[in-house]
Amino acid sequence: MDERYISPPRTRADGTPLRDGTTSPRSHEGPRWERWAGAGAQARLPWRSTLLVAVLVVLGSHLVAHRQPERVPLDALARVLLVLGPALLLLRGRRPVPVVFAVAATVLVYLGAGYPYGPVFVPVVVAAFAAVVAGHRRAAWWALGLLWLGHVVVGHWLYAWLPPAGDRAAPWGQELAVAAWVMAVLAASELARTRREQGQRARAERAAAERRRADEERLRIARELHDVLAHSISVINVQAGVGLALLDSDPEQARTALTTIKAASKEALGEVRQVLDTLRAPGEAPRAPAPGLDRLPELVRQAAAAGLRVAVEGPGERPPLAPGTELAAFRIVQEALTNVVRHSSSRTARVRLAFPPGRLELRIDDEGPATGSDAGGSGNGLAGMRERAAALGGTIEAGRRPDGGFRVEAALPLEPPEHPLEPPADAPEETP
Repeated sequence: MDERYISPPRTRADGTPLRDGTTSPRSHEGPRWERWAGAGAQARLPWRSTLLVAVLVVLGSHLVAHRQPERVPLDALARVLLVLGPALLLLRGRRPVPVVFAVAATVLVYLGAGYPYGPVFVPVVVAAFAAVVAGHRRAAWWALGLLWLGHVVVGHWLYAWLPPAGDRAAPWGQELAVAAWVMAVLAASELARTRREQGQRARAERAAAERRRADEERLRIARELHDVLAHSISVINVQAGVGLALLDSDPEQARTALTTIKAASKEALGEVRQVLDTLRAPGEAPRAPAPGLDRLPELVRQAAAAGLRVAVEGPGERPPLAPGTELAAFRIVQEALTNVVRHSSSRTARVRLAFPPGRLELRIDDEGPATGSDAGGSGNGLAGMRERAAALGGTIEAGRRPDGGFRVEAALPLEPPEHPLEPPADAPEETP
């Protein structure tokens, strides 16, 4: 199929596909909470969210410091530590593991110096969240675990040697509350990571489905064009040879051959135009109905013009067929007769139609033998027939008969399945 008529999936600068329905490369960055946490932010530094955290930590710590007179007042070192933690968050998207450990160490130094409790823990939450969502779960667990352990050591063993003077051991209930807070942070981070991975899988599945639909459309158009052109050009090739041979000796017969060439080429152009119209205007109804078994007499006439006499056997009345089954049956008969014209020395062929319960059976026979010439063919005809039958849940059998002829047998369901079968990947490409 012409690549111009298939819209390629839109991609970012690095070649990765955008999600369905996006309008700009920024939309690939995931949910807002994920972008705010900085997970996967490779291109830009998260300045705005980091500045917001810094303002919250600095102002909030100054406000709560007035309510904790027993703690060490905020001094220059405290302000540096309060700013350093949020500043490290600028790199949380690029280096999540070093950042989460560095922020945890900064908070531990702040607490060890005896400064007031408060929003100093917010940078740890953001850093752990970014690390878990980015896939570094173990690093986040270790960082928060070491922070909690350090808080226990400071609050129960080192408090006598650390400021503020006269401090007492922290109650164990407080440590349990801190442990519960740590577990809540990690649980929320794990939930965010799970949602992110599910979103990535869903986007990958949608992209794979789009590629699969595009591939199936290419195969469908390739089969249509092959069947239309192979049949028509085979007729044109035979008639051109007849016209050249009889141009001087029998001008009237040569004229008849040229008339046949004109009709075959006009029909081929019409069918090719119909196929291409479906590409240029996807979703619109075709201007002409797809060919079906009602056009078998036309195939017989075209084969007769190419020197092949075709006998059609079948019931007088046919049960109604689905459009897909009609098209596949027509194309299978058309391709089989084309192969007889191109590859067999026989000048007669038989087409038999039968309608046992629930299915259509086709059988196309020629007496052979093969001419040994490919007539310019690609050898894809039988493979295309098998793909058509398999797409409807049917089967194709083709092979040489014991008497030297060739037979094609197809069984197609009258109603195609709701979920068509995939074409066989290992179908041989054989030529009769």
